[in-house]
Amino acid sequence: MTEQANSGSCCGSCGTGAATDVRVHGSGVTTVYKVSGMTCGHCESAVSEEVSALDGVTAVTAVADTGEVTVTSAAPLDQEAVRAAVDEAGYELVGQI
Repeated sequence: MTEQANSGSCCGSCGTGAATDVRVHGSGVTTVYKVSGMTCGHCESAVSEEVSALDGVTAVTAVADTGEVTVTSAAPLDQEAVRAAVDEAGYELVGQI
């Protein structure tokens, strides 16, 4: 499990970062989630890594500045599975946008 600081400041693992984009071949359903606590590129990477490990996920883009995580999957994902992945990364899933 990766522990992250959720105090609104950078987790200290990087400088400033651009959106982290994890892609796997394929296309399908695209869903945007709101995640609280991401503040930098390392935060984006942690969330992207955990969410991309879910079955059926083909792409993940996390943007700390907006708190948005865009997920493309072969089929709709169970929101509780997404919540568990975000929790595992050390952040909070606010909900689906």
